[in-house]
Amino acid sequence: MSTHDLYTKDPGEPVWQVPATGSARFSWDYDDGRDRLLALYQKGKDKQWDGARRIDWDLEVDPYDPLGTPDEALTLYGTRHWAKMTEKDKGELRRHYASWQFSQFLHGEQGAMICAARIVESVPDMDAKFYSATQTMDEARHAEIYGRFLHEKIGMLYPINDNLQGLLGDTLRDSRWDMPYLGMQVLIEGLALAAFGMIRDTTDKPLPKQILAYVMQDEARHVAFGRMALRDYYKQLTDAELREREEFVIEGCYLMRDRLRGVEVLENFGISKKEAAEFSEESEFLRLFRKLLFSRIVPCVKDIGLWGERLQRAYVDMGVFDLGDSSLDLLMTQDEEIAEQLDRERFATEEAERVAEVTEAITEGGS
Repeated sequence: MSTHDLYTKDPGEPVWQVPATGSARFSWDYDDGRDRLLALYQKGKDKQWDGARRIDWDLEVDPYDPLGTPDEALTLYGTRHWAKMTEKDKGELRRHYASWQFSQFLHGEQGAMICAARIVESVPDMDAKFYSATQTMDEARHAEIYGRFLHEKIGMLYPINDNLQGLLGDTLRDSRWDMPYLGMQVLIEGLALAAFGMIRDTTDKPLPKQILAYVMQDEARHVAFGRMALRDYYKQLTDAELREREEFVIEGCYLMRDRLRGVEVLENFGISKKEAAEFSEESEFLRLFRKLLFSRIVPCVKDIGLWGERLQRAYVDMGVFDLGDSSLDLLMTQDEEIAEQLDRERFATEEAERVAEVTEAITEGGS
């Protein structure tokens, strides 16, 4: 079935064209490179994997409860609309929310793939070109996996959120080579990582848990790459140049906090945009979720050297300033360990089942 047949509303033109500016940069220095970045490049090569094989696509998914979402986490819970909903309506609501979330993940991963390719083109250093080439492949795999999950298991897609599309467009239109790093690696991927992690750590459904754990293992490397490259570069910038980038971060953070709330889902249930926005604002779960969304962004922004007074005030206003002292290294190590532990558990079980099958066959043959 065509993807367009699965969208909840017409996404518009089938191809979104973003006029891109900036220079393609060639480097003739093939010998030297930063040891940390070359080590990350080696890890990027070693850790490539096949989404068709590593993930168990035979696992069943109930499209009306794909993530095991509790009632309290649904925005309509406790409102006057909730009492009127049947169990079938609530299942449909869960399906729409999962579709909306994973659709934004899918569109964001395509954006990440394009930004990584732009980095290969525009970054001046060969070691960064090497690594971002491996990231481009990672992002392609992620888009493939999210697309397959939506097509085969949910059977529904949402168009890209207007504000996510706007942030992506701003990132890609900027001619400065560091902006795809800042817009994608720090803001959009930082936001996505927090959302991935929240679902990974709360869902009791094995297939989405696998998908998110394995994607996050890759993303841990991507964030490390962005931090290395931007931390080194931002040390060279003037105060005025740093302020420009801080303004971009402030605007992007407010946009993501206030506009990525799934209002489109409630509109599909006949609720006005105004009322849907009010429900989202009043939801205790969404309030906690919005704060957690910045758990990866704030410490990264501080780490790369964007920590001016105005940016700090903005984070105080958002209630996320204290996240600046979080350990990104610890979070990324945990992401790696969770994926590796999941592999050990899954493949140990499969190996035990294979041994049992062989033993049974031998016993039957002997008898």
